[in-house]
Amino acid sequence: MKKIYIILFTVGSFFITNCSDDYLEKHPISDVSEDNFFLTSADLELFTNGFYRLLPNNANRNEIFTVDNMTAEIVQNSLSNLMTDTRIVPASGGGWSWHVLRDYNYFLENYERCDDEAAKNRYGGVARFFRAYFYFIMVAEFGDVPWYDTTLEADDPALYKARDDRQFVIDKVLEDLDWAIEHMGDEQYPYEVSKYAALALKSRVGLFEGTFGKYHGLPNYEKYLQASIDASNELMQNSPYTLYSSGDTTSDYGDLFRFEDAETMEIILAREYTEPLINGHRANYYTLTGSQGRPGMPKSLVNSYLNADGTRFTDQANYNTIPFVQEVADRDPRLSQTIRTPGYTRVGANEELPPDLSSCITGYHITKYVTSASSDGINQNTNDLPVFRFAEVLLNYAEAKAELGTVTQSDIDATIGLLRSRVGMPGLMLADANANPDPYQEQFYPNVTGANKGLILEIRRERRIELFMEGHRWNDIKRWKVGQSITLPLRGMYLPGTGEYDLTGNGAIDLVVYEGELPTNQIEGAKYFQLGTDIFLSADNLIDPLPDFNNRTYNEERDYLSPIPTQELQLNTNLQQNPGW
Repeated sequence: MKKIYIILFTVGSFFITNCSDDYLEKHPISDVSEDNFFLTSADLELFTNGFYRLLPNNANRNEIFTVDNMTAEIVQNSLSNLMTDTRIVPASGGGWSWHVLRDYNYFLENYERCDDEAAKNRYGGVARFFRAYFYFIMVAEFGDVPWYDTTLEADDPALYKARDDRQFVIDKVLEDLDWAIEHMGDEQYPYEVSKYAALALKSRVGLFEGTFGKYHGLPNYEKYLQASIDASNELMQNSPYTLYSSGDTTSDYGDLFRFEDAETMEIILAREYTEPLINGHRANYYTLTGSQGRPGMPKSLVNSYLNADGTRFTDQANYNTIPFVQEVADRDPRLSQTIRTPGYTRVGANEELPPDLSSCITGYHITKYVTSASSDGINQNTNDLPVFRFAEVLLNYAEAKAELGTVTQSDIDATIGLLRSRVGMPGLMLADANANPDPYQEQFYPNVTGANKGLILEIRRERRIELFMEGHRWNDIKRWKVGQSITLPLRGMYLPGTGEYDLTGNGAIDLVVYEGELPTNQIEGAKYFQLGTDIFLSADNLIDPLPDFNNRTYNEERDYLSPIPTQELQLNTNLQQNPGW
């Protein structure tokens, strides 16, 4: 049964590094003060309930499942300003927002007035988790940022301080997380922060900063990789979490994202959706309604799924010209649990459905998070969404050890091997991967070198597949320093030209591509698309979803960090703009 939270209030916002009149005006806290609050466990819980708005949610369209469209990991009928190289320096906003930080610091300055030691340990950990999470987001977005761990008044000189070095800030982040890990108890809270969520965040932060440092040439990156390894190993060895599995390799992966309630065997922290008090999300509406951008998986990702026997699909000379039904047959079962393939039916229904190009621009129709037809309206999905899950921890551990050069076959068996075993795939052999790096994967990650090159490429393949549509891809591209990968051609399924296509293999025509006038004698149940108007094909007969955007650029000296708004630079002259902006 889901627990329903009602957030009654949160402290007034105060943007501590912006000194304009709006931000200098601190709103009154009428019923919250050091004298009459922070005295009981209920007080601490009530105050920290407001912190959860930092997690991805549908209220501000910061949805877990749509973030990947920023890099066209989910292809839509329009591209992000990152993809089109049209980002500009904003006058204000642009993510340089600090109001929630005051809430965390205000709480941490006052919560110890409570006499309940257990409550102080738990909710002190919650506050430190969110301060760490906030600063991780800011460092990933802007690099160096000013560190504040106290509330500030309007005339405090610290409002005008320069940015602190990113590694100094990350060290502070890890300090907060270590405090939470040490002081919080062993209880599981699927919708609340626990020590396990703090360990998962430490695993994520350490891997991000360690690999960012390695590939961007920063010193001392090794200690962050080790921090990720240590946190991941603690979760692997001393936590109640494992991979969800009922033993059904054909559905377990897909089911994990369709369950109404978060599966606590694997999901460490989830975003809860409960009717009627909390609005739902729009996974069904997003993937099934043409007005939502017609999201689809890119062919480069479809090509990356291995064959069911563990061999590489792209080792075939004709891998780009295989008809859809044959293309998706005998592949890693996660493919058929992520997009529509022959035999797909909606939850609770029996009708076999083909990919629908009217709501999927690449032809690879996404089904992850999609539930029954009863949730097809906008914001009607109430299946919970994962924020941290055990699978990511396994991937973090394998990658950090591979990048640090301490990985063994036993490590791979305990991580990648488990992920593949869940879907009935053969394991990954370290020696074989390093002896024969995949040239198809090299085009995305050309800067991977060294003795573990082949293994790192395989771990990145695994990460891209396992964590598709969970909001990780842009941070991965940034930390690996592979921004040029988003300039590669965007393509969809192979269609050799005009004609009739059976996309389910059942003998019925599902798609007709025609030229000229719309045929008058139409096939019942088929969708019709006019070549050159409704659908475009590349020279090698792959769907070209955005033919006007095939020549894209990426600025390696600028685009890994976002710009600081001009208003902030004017108000605080100690701030320096990020390179290239």
